Amino acid sequence: MKKAEIGMHVRDKLIAHACNKVGADTVLAFDITDIEKRYAKKMDFLASVWDGMERKKTSGYWVLEVAAADVDREHLIPLYSELYSQEADDFDSENSEILRAIDAVNRHTDGRGVWVMDRGGDRNLILQQLVRKMLRFIIRVQSRRTFLIEGHGEIKGSELASGISCKHTYTVEVDHQGYKEKHEVMIGTARVMIPGVEGIFYLVVVRGFGKDPILLLTNVEKDADVIVDMYLTRWKVEESIRFLKQEYELEDVRVRNYHSLKNTVVLLLAVFYFLSVHLGRKLKLNILLKKIYEKAKRFFQIPAFSQYALADGIYRILFDTKWRYSSAKNTFTIEAKQFLFPFAET
Repeated sequence: MKKAEIGMHVRDKLIAHACNKVGADTVLAFDITDIEKRYAKKMDFLASVWDGMERKKTSGYWVLEVAAADVDREHLIPLYSELYSQEADDFDSENSEILRAIDAVNRHTDGRGVWVMDRGGDRNLILQQLVRKMLRFIIRVQSRRTFLIEGHGEIKGSELASGISCKHTYTVEVDHQGYKEKHEVMIGTARVMIPGVEGIFYLVVVRGFGKDPILLLTNVEKDADVIVDMYLTRWKVEESIRFLKQEYELEDVRVRNYHSLKNTVVLLLAVFYFLSVHLGRKLKLNILLKKIYEKAKRFFQIPAFSQYALADGIYRILFDTKWRYSSAKNTFTIEAKQFLFPFAET
């Protein structure tokens, strides 16, 4: 198998294994983030990325993520992760990367789930493909997007939102980096059409998260508060990306070859899948999970995003294992059980 095919093969196997966990209303949360490599000089195809903290361009790569999550559960199922660079020889466009991810997941889920995307996902090409494939979606649209309203012609999203009455009051609780925040929001809806995209959709206007309203375009026929809950579930993916970048020091990866970089990101996806899906779910691993939590040695309680504690625990278990050098045998062997975890003897 060629190096360029390894990541694709692993990712496809992972999605196939996870697809039975995706139900009709499971949120398929979609996000694009970056890996900054501002000091790198010789890594393949370094591209321009945006440093949100310093608000300036720097060097690095983009990573496209898809994860499945249910609204009423904290559990997250990683499905897809792909590193790419717009400077690479095989790069076509960001739209192509997005559609490739959708096809890779949908090939195994057979149309189940609801695709949830942030601003930027409302491009006509993406909307057209989602409609053509008969996939359900919730996409946060930009205020400058143009809509068609029967009897009124074309109208900008900002103007349309100002004319939609938001009478329904709804309380939502958002988990922001481990802290629960409650928001009182007001919701209104309208039936809309989009120039160049076939079909009738719903625009959900959400006020209460900031100065400007959030505009959600959807073809999901559910109550507006359910649509809002589904959209907010997408934020779990952002937390998972922070987890990968921080706990596994993704931005510190020193691999120079482009395909090796891409494979590294997929292997991290597999590790995250093991932590999120397998650990604690299979009976034989329950003891392992308990011991890992104990090893984490965190004060007060396990945090809401438990993978942080799991990463700490795994690190302590592996690096607390003692190795002894035997000068007589010129090896690092100490006993037959040296490769067992310390707690696995029973």
